[in-house]
Amino acid sequence: MIIRLKKQIQWGALMLGLLGPGLLWLAFPAMVLANIDKTKVVYHVDSKDPNVAKYALALINKHIEAEGGPDKIDIVLVVHGPALKLFEAETVDPDLKDKLKVVVDKGARAEMCQVSMKLFGTPLEKLVGGFKPTEHPVAVKRIADLQKQGYLYIKP
Repeated sequence: MIIRLKKQIQWGALMLGLLGPGLLWLAFPAMVLANIDKTKVVYHVDSKDPNVAKYALALINKHIEAEGGPDKIDIVLVVHGPALKLFEAETVDPDLKDKLKVVVDKGARAEMCQVSMKLFGTPLEKLVGGFKPTEHPVAVKRIADLQKQGYLYIKP
């Protein structure tokens, strides 16, 4: 009886050893899919042309709608260089300001390059609302970091 029980335990341990990893592999796709429920996109704006910035914001708005809403997409807008001047609070085009507010209200994160703010002498407080400084001082490094994290790159 003891020998039989010992063999059953050994058999059970062997099956668990063989099937256990296989069961994990069966569950792995579901675990991965649970973490990929959002499309991740970085939009890059560095042009001083206000029409390019407006177009980028219109694309972001349409992209959010196309994905099925803000809970289905993670968007980061990275602005730097001459485009900074477009977003200065005192001189911003009202249409551009409104478009930025719409996408930020829908969950897009707007980041302004820290180096550009220093170069242009424009602190965050002098920009329209909604911007945060880039997580890395250099915007192109921030964009590259986002791409490493799986963000798709779009430059209108």
